[in-house]
Amino acid sequence: MSRYAQSPLVQLTLWRLRDFLREPEAMFWIFAFPIVLALALGLAFKSRGPEIVHIAVESGPGAAELHSTLVASPQVEAVLLDSSAAYDRLRTGQVALVVRAGDPLVFQYDSTRSESFVARLVADKVLQQAAGREDVWEVRSVRITEPGARYIDFLIPGLIGMNIMGTGMWGVGFGIVKNRNYKLLKRLRASPMRKRTYLLSHILARLVFLVFEVGAVLVFGVLVFGVPVRGSLLAIGLITLIGAMSFAGLGLLVASRVRTIEGVSGLMNLIMVPMWIGSGVFFAYTNFPSAIHPFLRGLPLTALNDALRAVMLEGSQLLVVSGPLIVLGLWTVGSFGVALRVFRWD
Repeated sequence: MSRYAQSPLVQLTLWRLRDFLREPEAMFWIFAFPIVLALALGLAFKSRGPEIVHIAVESGPGAAELHSTLVASPQVEAVLLDSSAAYDRLRTGQVALVVRAGDPLVFQYDSTRSESFVARLVADKVLQQAAGREDVWEVRSVRITEPGARYIDFLIPGLIGMNIMGTGMWGVGFGIVKNRNYKLLKRLRASPMRKRTYLLSHILARLVFLVFEVGAVLVFGVLVFGVPVRGSLLAIGLITLIGAMSFAGLGLLVASRVRTIEGVSGLMNLIMVPMWIGSGVFFAYTNFPSAIHPFLRGLPLTALNDALRAVMLEGSQLLVVSGPLIVLGLWTVGSFGVALRVFRWD
C-alpha cells in the first residue's frame, strides 16, 4: 500500500464517503429529491404552449357573448359566474381576472399578482383581436386594493398554516429522535411511564407555544398590511389547535423509529416539502391538474389553509369548514394511533 493511501487524510476521507453512502436518506436528498421537486413544480407550471390564464366573466347583459369570445382562445379558461361568486374566486386565487361586460369593459384584478397582470394583458388582446382590429374595445382597469382580495390576504393564512406544520413536526419529531440518539429514551423505558404518556407530553408541550407562533404572524399581517379577520377569533383558535395536533401527530409518527438526526431531517422534509408546494401556501393548488385536486385537498396543510382562509377572509362559521376539520381530525387520530403502535424506545 502506498504512503499516500495510508495517509490519515485519505483514510478519513474514505471513511466519510463510506459513511455517507450508507445513509439512504442522504442519497435521496442528493439524487432523488431534486427530481421529485422538479416534477412537482413542473406539474404546477408546466409549459402548454401559450400560457393559460383563468378568468371569470361576471354575468349580466353581454356576458354570454364575452364568455364565448374568451373561451374560443386556447390561452384562456373562462367561467361565467354571478358577481359574488366571481369575486370570491378572484379573492381565493382560483381565477386571476374578473371581466365585466359593458362599455367600457371592466377588468378586476390584483396588480400585485403576476398571474393577474398577465391575465389582464391576455384578455385584452383576445377581445381586441376578436373585434376585428386592435384596441377597438375601450377598456377600464380596476385594480383590487380592498383588504381580503389582495395577494397578501391570500398569503398570510398560508404562512400561518406552514408555520404550524413546521414547528409542530420539527418540535416533536426532532426532540424525540434527539432523546433517542442521546440514549435518554432507554432510561425512560426503565420507568413505569406509559408510552402514550410520553408521546402526549410532546404534543401538549407544542400546544403551549401555539398561541404565540400563530398570534405573531396574524398580528403582523393585521397591523402591517391590514389583513382582515372577518371570522371569530375563537374559530381561528380551534382550527389552529386541531391543525397543530395533526402535525404533532405526524411528527410523532415520523420519529417513532428513526435513530439519527439526519434520518428524521430527511423524512420531515420529504413530508413537508410537497405540502409547501401543493397545499396552497404561496399559490392556489388549482394550478395543478384537476385530476390530483382530491389528493391535494386530503393533505392536512391544504385542509388547514382552506379552513383558515374561509374564516379569516370570508367570515365563515365552523360548520362551513367542517370538511377540512374532519380531514385534520382524521390525520390527528390516524397518525397518533399508528405512532403508538410502532414507537420504539431504542
